[in-house]
Amino acid sequence: MKEIVSLSINPTVDKSSTVEQVVAERKLRCTAPVFEPGGGGVNVSRAIKKLGGESTLIYAAGGLSGGMLRGLLEDEGLAPRLVPIEGMTRESFAVLEESTGRQFRFGMPGPMLKEEEWEGALEEVAAAAPQSGFIVASGSLPPGVQADFYARVARAGKEAGAKVIVDTSGEPLKKALEEGVYLLKPNLREFRELLDRDLSEEAQIEAAAREVVASGGCELLVISLGSAGALFVSRDAVAHMRPPTVKIVSKVGAGDSMVAGVTLSLARGWPSRNAVLFGIASGAAAVMTPGSELCRREDAERLYEKLRADQS
Repeated sequence: MKEIVSLSINPTVDKSSTVEQVVAERKLRCTAPVFEPGGGGVNVSRAIKKLGGESTLIYAAGGLSGGMLRGLLEDEGLAPRLVPIEGMTRESFAVLEESTGRQFRFGMPGPMLKEEEWEGALEEVAAAAPQSGFIVASGSLPPGVQADFYARVARAGKEAGAKVIVDTSGEPLKKALEEGVYLLKPNLREFRELLDRDLSEEAQIEAAAREVVASGGCELLVISLGSAGALFVSRDAVAHMRPPTVKIVSKVGAGDSMVAGVTLSLARGWPSRNAVLFGIASGAAAVMTPGSELCRREDAERLYEKLRADQS
């Protein structure tokens, strides 16, 4: 299997709990909280491990919550490379309302990073970049980090011979596309914002996706469509892949699990179409678990086999 490096410049400590009912201006008695590592690249590495693979996680963290994050990562058997920062790692909070099954998610802003801190993360990525392997750059950028950060990651990856996968949004996504990457995974809203177009019909979305790939911005484009699955586009293929029907418990980490499934499969040498199918299965497996637990390997593999059978 080829090496995988995952980068998280804006990780988080995810706290989740449940309450019978969310009522404004009333003190709510929640169940005991569960603490888990979180943030794009962190969740990708966590999910890769849960799916039976290995990756090198590079992450920036600091303060008391940064220390907690490191301990949580080590508890899951990860041996990450820390880029120390002066600011305090952010936290997020999710509450499941038991009476309705609705989930309320609150994300805090990340710490302000100094130029030497985010440049240090770039240096770590360049040093760890696997020749002919994969680099996954995923998640939002914290304050202080320039919008072309992921474009710089892509440049460093290409110089090392690695294939770069980017999952972000807004200006950082646009800059990454301009630099050129191996795979982009926006959701539909992010894709519309990227192109600044009102894409409403499936044919319009497919045509726009073909344009992006033909322009050289990426070799593979996977547009997450939520409950409708994903649109997969390469230079010689277009496929709308429907997801399996599963019971939704929590949507936290579903996108990261999808990226993990795709990346791990590609690193194992699978054809890109099958890799995306396994990514969809991994994302579906993640919504079946509570809090931010991410996907379970047995669920992902079972759902993948079902998807393959349905596609044949």
